[in-house]
Amino acid sequence: MGLKSINKKNFILETARDIFAKKGYSNTTMKDIVLACDVSRGGVYLYFTDVKDLFEAVMEYDLENDEDFSSKISEDATFADVLALFIKEEKKAILNKKPSLSVAKYEYYFENKVSGKKNFIKNEFDTKLYVVEELIKEGIDAGEFYDIDASRAASNLLYVLEGLKVSARTRNVTEATFDEEIMYVMQGIIAEE
Repeated sequence: MGLKSINKKNFILETARDIFAKKGYSNTTMKDIVLACDVSRGGVYLYFTDVKDLFEAVMEYDLENDEDFSSKISEDATFADVLALFIKEEKKAILNKKPSLSVAKYEYYFENKVSGKKNFIKNEFDTKLYVVEELIKEGIDAGEFYDIDASRAASNLLYVLEGLKVSARTRNVTEATFDEEIMYVMQGIIAEE
């Protein structure tokens, strides 16, 4: 695929991402994408067979182009600092009122009953779970966190974050609500000095 073709495909993916974020997965049609891209129908179908194929490509494109979290960590950061940064990034995403792919991901999952590589919700959750669990284990070893079951603590934190993510889209979650819920979980993790 030549550079021009790659650029066109990426433009379609980025435009489709915006449409999915605004309309959701269920309400987006190929016609919506064609109109938003201002390209011919054949121009879109050259790369993607249908809405499902396009949505899956958008999810994969997002994964490939996601900003590396580790680049935000300073060299002298403690494990508690890294966990706080992770939570801050999650908070920013959860409280962001701009359209996001959260709803579209759930719609896609419920409509397609996917598993494995195509289960974007589970894969994202499992990746975060692994990272947080390893971070908590290292923090325990360093004496920054209580000597707790790192796996249970990480899953508890991630389930609270996932619940807040859904609640932010279905009811009003304020910054104060987010902070209260996270502080409740964190008081069982971070050791007091």
